[in-house]
Amino acid sequence: MGMSVGGSGISGGRRRRNKRHAPMSEINVTPFVDVMLVLLIIFMVAAPLLTVGVPIDLPETRAKQLNSETQPITISVREGGQVFLQETEILADELIPKLKAIAKNGYDERLYVRGDKTTDYGTVMRLMGALNQAGYKKIGLVTLQEQDG
Repeated sequence: MGMSVGGSGISGGRRRRNKRHAPMSEINVTPFVDVMLVLLIIFMVAAPLLTVGVPIDLPETRAKQLNSETQPITISVREGGQVFLQETEILADELIPKLKAIAKNGYDERLYVRGDKTTDYGTVMRLMGALNQAGYKKIGLVTLQEQDG
């Protein structure tokens, strides 16, 4: 607030740099690490929520994972025979009309069928037969990869 007066007069509010104190050229990484840890925690919490919302105990297989560029339509069958289109429970008779309404690529839409491993095999096959009869040809079954052990 006051002006400094040096031996040579008024310095105009500027401070003289002491020659023994060089400017600090190090970057403080502590805030960067803090932000990265917060993002890591957010992604660890959010990652399990990104899967399809119907909880199903999938069977395991040794088949390789399919690479897909587009998000497929998922049809899930629970143990009691309940059918879900994406995350919404529907009646089996309503599946084909609702599927035709949401399929962007028409009959070329990729469909994934998820069946609980305790579900009756006939229920899943009847569902797949109805999809095939309706004209959908790109139907895949979703499984978990077997753990070698």
